[in-house]
Formats: sequence, C-alpha cells, structure tokens
Amino acid sequence: MQMENFAPIMFVGLVVIMLIGFPVAFSLSALGLFSGFIAIEMGWFPPGFMANLPLNVFGILSNETLLAIPFFTLMGAVLEKCGLAEDMLDSMGQLFGPVRGGLGYSVIIVGFILGAITGTVAGQVIAMAMISLPVMMRYGYNMRYSTGVLAASGTITQLVPPSLVLIVMADQLGTDVGQMYKGAWGPSILQVLIFAIYTFLISRIQPTYVPGVPASERTLQGWALWGKCLRGIIPSAILIFAVLGSMGGLPFMEHAIATPTEAGAMGAVGSLILAAIHRRLNWPMLKEAMNGTMRLTAMVVFILIGSRVFSLVFQGVDGAKWIEHLLSGLPGGQIGFLIAVNVFVFFLAFFLDFFEIAFIILPMLGPVAAKLGIDMVWFGVLLCVNMQTSFMHPPFGFALFYLRGIADTLFKNGALPRKIDSRDIYLGAIPWVGLQLLLVAIVIFFPQTVTVFLDKKVEVDVDKVQLEMPADSQGPGSGINMEDPFGTQKSGEPDALPMPEPEAPSPAPGTDSKQ
Repeated sequence: MQMENFAPIMFVGLVVIMLIGFPVAFSLSALGLFSGFIAIEMGWFPPGFMANLPLNVFGILSNETLLAIPFFTLMGAVLEKCGLAEDMLDSMGQLFGPVRGGLGYSVIIVGFILGAITGTVAGQVIAMAMISLPVMMRYGYNMRYSTGVLAASGTITQLVPPSLVLIVMADQLGTDVGQMYKGAWGPSILQVLIFAIYTFLISRIQPTYVPGVPASERTLQGWALWGKCLRGIIPSAILIFAVLGSMGGLPFMEHAIATPTEAGAMGAVGSLILAAIHRRLNWPMLKEAMNGTMRLTAMVVFILIGSRVFSLVFQGVDGAKWIEHLLSGLPGGQIGFLIAVNVFVFFLAFFLDFFEIAFIILPMLGPVAAKLGIDMVWFGVLLCVNMQTSFMHPPFGFALFYLRGIADTLFKNGALPRKIDSRDIYLGAIPWVGLQLLLVAIVIFFPQTVTVFLDKKVEVDVDKVQLEMPADSQGPGSGINMEDPFGTQKSGEPDALPMPEPEAPSPAPGTDSKQ
C-alpha cells in the first residue's frame, strides 16, 4: 500500500466509526492510534513522530481561549434556572399577543435575547416550550408552526454571541474571538428578520394558523406591561454589553479590555447577580449548574483530545495535502469551494454534533480555505450558520428530541389538550431548516453580511511612505546639513588631514648616492 492511499482510507474509517454511534472521543483516539501503528510498521513516519502526541494534549489543556468555555457555560446554566425566560416570555407574549402571529414573534425575540445570555440549546428549547406551547395550543395556533418556531428559535443561540461554537471556531481557525463575535452579529440579526418575515407571511396567507390573542386575556396593561418587559430586557442587555463589550465583541468597538476568559468569568459573576435579583440563587440551583458545566467541559476536552490523536496521524500521512488537492481543484473558485463544503457539512450534521464537526472537520478545511484567500472570520461564521441545522434535522435533530420529550410531559400533566405526534414535530421543522439554508446562501453570496462589522484592516502602500525629520532637529544647532541630511554628496574639503608623503630612504654608508 502506498502512503498517498492511506489518507482516504483513514477518512472513510472516520465516517464509519462516527456512524456506529460509539462515543466519538474514544472512537477517534482508537482510530488514530491504530492508524499510527500501521503507519509506523509501513515506515511512513518514525516511532518518534508519535512522541508529539503528549505535547499536543498538554497544548489543549493549556489553551487559554478554550478556558472561556466553562465560564460561558456556567453563565448560561445559571441564567437558565433563574426565571428570566419565564418572565420575558410572559411579558412579550402579552405585548405581542393581540397581533396575528404575536406569540410567534415573542418566541423569536425571546429566543434571540436568551441566545445572547445563555448559549445552550437544550435549556432554551425546554424553557420556551414549557411556557409557550400550552398557550399556543390554547389559542388555536397551528401545531406544526408552533413546534417549528420553538425549535428554530432555540437554535439561534448557536449563532448569537457569546456562542460557545464561535469560541471553538476561533480557536480552530486561529483567529480572534472578538472578531468572530463581531462577524456573527449580521447573520444573527438576519436570522431573526427571516423568521419574523416568515411568520408575517403565514399570518397573511393562513391567518387561522397564527390567530391573535384576545386583548381581554391580558393580565397586564399599559405601563405595568411595559415595566415587566423592561425588567427582563434591561438586566440582560447590561450583561450582554458588559461581557461582549469588554472583549471587543460588539460592532464598532475597536479595542478590547479583557480576554475571552476574563469576559466569561465576568459573565458568570453577572449571571449569579441576576439570579439573586430574581431570588432564585440557592445551593441546589448552583450545584445543578456546576454539574452541567462540568459535564459539557469534560465532553469538549475529550472530543478535542480524540480529534488531536486522529489529526496528528492524518497529518503524518499527508492527509492535509490530499484534502487540499481534493477541494482546491473544485470549479467555481471560492464560491464553488464554499458551496461544496457547506453541502458536505449539512449532511454530516445529520449524524454529528456541532462540537464534533468543529474539532474533527474544521482543521482539515481551514488550511484549504486560507490558501484560496477566504477570510477566516467569514468562513467560520458561515459554517456556524450551517451547523445550526444540526439541531433541526429530522430525524436526529437534538432540538426535536427535546421538544418531543417536553411535549409528552406537558400532555401527561394535562397542559396540552391533545398529544403532539412526532410527525407534526418533524414536518414542522422542515420549513425552518429551509429558512436557515436560505441564510447560508445569503452569507455565501454576500460576505458583507459578516464583514460589515469587522475591524478594517490597515493597508500600507510602501511606495507612498515618506520620511519626515522632526521640526526641532532642523535648527542651526542640530549639526545636520539640510542640503545633504544623509551625507551622500561629496564635499570639496578633505574628510581628514592629508597624510605626509613618505621620505626616500637614506643611502647606506660607503655607497655612492648617484648610483
């Protein structure tokens, strides 16, 4: 077997073991080590090459960027349980409810706000479904629209800063986390607008699908209603601006005063303060939040270690060159490459979690994108938009599983008038997946949606560089000849005193001086 044929075999093996369903972290490690032993036996690289593996593992554990993940996870876990979602959904539902599709608008807006402060899809989908699904069913909302908007609004959290996915993307692509956050704001806002426009069209084409809630059902009116809305939005906005602003992750901010890790720590403290304000800060809640943070962080670290084991051997057998030759020759240049990659990632997301795609696939694609001249922030945000769909794919989407579970619980408790079929959940998700793919196409063909908020790169034209002397060095006592500041002109005066001419040697005694 030739070494150039081994990289495709490793890649096929990677796809097979991921489809088996065994934990990816351990499957990757096993495949990487087994492939490494084969490569050593075949003489493709020396045994000492595998000595780089411990250095790679310690490099992961000392990565300061990834240290932000547990802080942001803890912030989201605490805010999940502090009652913020319940208060905002109740107030927004009463504010927009009388409008046709008003409950849908409130779910989309609250999903966007919660996505910016929690960052967890599971908690967001469960919290919103627990509160909004019974209300939607009570007022006659279409079942498929209701389940679809709840699942789709929960997945917005993957794109809205400070998303954990964007932190991982920035680390794997070697770019700044703050820049990645700035680039994600444009697609995030577009996603909310696309969802809202779809709801508006439904309210005009099929008004019976999204009826308005009678104004008499409101429990709050006037300033009392607005006050409850603002009590939920203002503390959240302060926390968002404090966390993202400190790390330069907001549009039009050119400087950061904190690293992502420091900003995450500040966000964790801020979430505890918000929980105390809502009178939900207690030891059982904090213990549950810390357990969730520990599990997610451990999962991320183990997946990253497994992917490093695989990628080390894959690089050793020139797998990177094989990927580069495979993708760089696609027709269409940058656009052709981006379309092919996004189609590949879309179907891969049927079976893999976004962390697994980011740690396994992204290191293979990043170098090829860089050689094609693609901006790494644009590339990372684009893939993040695509990977939103991994939570919405029938039949493996995790958001649909969460919704399925919470719908059964609500029906057993008597909160729903009838049981929601899995068919309704899956068919309801399809239009929203289409809307997410529409956003992928917009970001591909209009990169300005990402780059509009990025810091402008300073370009220096070397041909126009001018050297100017300071004003205080041009005076009469400066000792500089302004006619020839660099001393390139020859002066008529000698540079030094003339050397004396050597004297003729005196004749030796007894010799004739005329000879």
